[in-house]
Amino acid sequence: MIYLTFKSLHILSMILLFGTGLGSAFYKYMADLHGDVRAIYTTNKHVVLADWLFTTPTILIQPITGYYLLQELPFSITTPWLLASIILYLLAGACWLPVVVLQIRMRELSKQAVLQQTALSPQYFNYARMWFWLGVPAFIAMVLIVALMVLKPTLWS
Repeated sequence: MIYLTFKSLHILSMILLFGTGLGSAFYKYMADLHGDVRAIYTTNKHVVLADWLFTTPTILIQPITGYYLLQELPFSITTPWLLASIILYLLAGACWLPVVVLQIRMRELSKQAVLQQTALSPQYFNYARMWFWLGVPAFIAMVLIVALMVLKPTLWS
């Protein structure tokens, strides 16, 4: 029963991690594309909040539950698919950390533009481009991790 609880938490937290990231990216991109500074600020505020409420806990839950599952299963941490998953997870995390900083900066720049009733600064759009391009390898890494988790028995047998 404990194994199934940890496995369920592992899967559900991955779904939440993946879904929050994809949803945040979509809504932020659409707000930026639309160009309404108030909507951009509101979206940025909610993206930062979603990261604290959903992404951060799942980032902690994933390695905790993964470690527990590893102890219960007949795999070594050096098993190729598992090692590849861990490396991809670390890659996604390395992309996510600067994304968090960029999100906070974009929230503040968009808030400032709303308060001053001005257009967004060129710096905002530089941050938005960096944010987007850091998201690409993180997204690809997450897709590959899911594929490795699902296909593990057939890839290296």
